[in-house]
Amino acid sequence: MPKIDRLQQPIRRQTREVRVGRVVIGSSAHVSIQSMLSVPLTDFSQAVAQAERLAEAGCDIIRVAVPDKRTAATLKEFRQAVKLPLVADIHFDYHLALAAVDAGFDKLRINPGNIGDPERVKAVAEAAKNREIPIRIGVNAGSLPADLANSPDTAQAMVTAALREVEHLESVDFRDIVVSMKSHDVLATVRANQIFAEMSDIPIHLGVTEAGLPGAGTIKNAVGIGSLLLDGIGDTIRVSLTGDPALEIVAGRHILRASGHHVRGVELVSCPTCGRSRVDVESIALEVERRIPIIDKHIVVAIMGCEVNGPGEARDADIGFAGTADGFIVFEKGEVCGKISGECPIEAIIKRIEAFIMQ
Repeated sequence: MPKIDRLQQPIRRQTREVRVGRVVIGSSAHVSIQSMLSVPLTDFSQAVAQAERLAEAGCDIIRVAVPDKRTAATLKEFRQAVKLPLVADIHFDYHLALAAVDAGFDKLRINPGNIGDPERVKAVAEAAKNREIPIRIGVNAGSLPADLANSPDTAQAMVTAALREVEHLESVDFRDIVVSMKSHDVLATVRANQIFAEMSDIPIHLGVTEAGLPGAGTIKNAVGIGSLLLDGIGDTIRVSLTGDPALEIVAGRHILRASGHHVRGVELVSCPTCGRSRVDVESIALEVERRIPIIDKHIVVAIMGCEVNGPGEARDADIGFAGTADGFIVFEKGEVCGKISGECPIEAIIKRIEAFIMQ
């Protein structure tokens, strides 16, 4: 397995490169974060508003479901309204894939096997190739081909299904491919991606599907996605959660940071608190997280309950605040550089962070 230098990103599995609009997917680029709209495109204003919220949260690529002709009729207008790269999720009807290509979408997510006739697969591949649009082959454990559905080895069955679909596309001279193999079973997901990574240089999209609500679901995604990222496997991710898709982006950013990958913005660290705490660490940390926007550079902000856990344990923070009997001490890279006191310290903390960001 690749060794990890804590000062660097994990050593990545080497892959071919594909482009999804302005975003590069592959080992030559940062791992990107994706999400999927939870509202239909036919609810146009709500769909655009949700896409804008995802962009503000730090999403790199947005996927949308295209289940029918009525939805397909909205694709061009939606493409014009949204700046982020867009992926059309297509099943069964190849005309919908062609409509997405024509509308200027940046990527297709299909299963060539459920498109049907090889000539239809060829038509989609040729249209995508002419527009330089990649195709993601999405394999889910819950929708495997009939001959693999009852396999006792779900991980191997997903790999076999993925390789079949790759062969479909490569047989018509299409190579701008991304593959995903997902299950609600974390162990099956991890093993399938490990097996595929040893067999191919195709970029891999990571996720644990049907993971559930943000609490337990985030943990399942963190274990599955995070363990693969630490092995150098994975080029783009989606943290699938039930609820507001913006929460997927927040969780994805945390998973990437924890596994040693570059993520822009403020990284907040805070102590778990104990009997030494002089301040309400939780409420202050929540307020800082809520009010500090995503920025283009990466800085670490520490909120600590006391001077014991302040400059010492958080000495690597770019800027930090540790509770005292009458306020906070301020420190940068472990060195005390100021003090905050008074009745409304949170406003002073926010101002100090904003000033640090502007340096």
